[in-house]
Amino acid sequence: MGINWVLILAGVLLFCTAEAIVSIDVHKAKDLLRLGYHYVDVRTAEEFNEGYVDFEKVVNIPYMFSTPEGRTRNPQFLEHVSSAFNKDDRIVVGCQLGIRSVSATTDLENDGFKDVRNMEGGYKVWVENGLSVKKPHHEEL
Repeated sequence: MGINWVLILAGVLLFCTAEAIVSIDVHKAKDLLRLGYHYVDVRTAEEFNEGYVDFEKVVNIPYMFSTPEGRTRNPQFLEHVSSAFNKDDRIVVGCQLGIRSVSATTDLENDGFKDVRNMEGGYKVWVENGLSVKKPHHEEL
């Protein structure tokens, strides 16, 4: 019975967090990136190196790291974002599925960033909509 309350509370917190931030679909994200917004990809470096949103102002700052024990939050996430951007910079945040980016967007807003948007559905939906991606060139041995 205790586990049901934990799941319910987690769902309520996620819903409340999602309501407090501005979330946009991938087409609106593309429009904002064309207008000069920066794109912060919060996926792991491994995910990012498989392909990423094709725009000039893309930065990969992982929100989580993969460890042998599972994923763990990047304790320097806010520090890294703050060293790359000013609090007034316009930012779209994306991840693989649109889940980590909700948490990252919330953290950025709580840290004083003024114009941050969460990209719903993440990179997966970006690709599914046929939007442009970049894939690093891997040399074969």
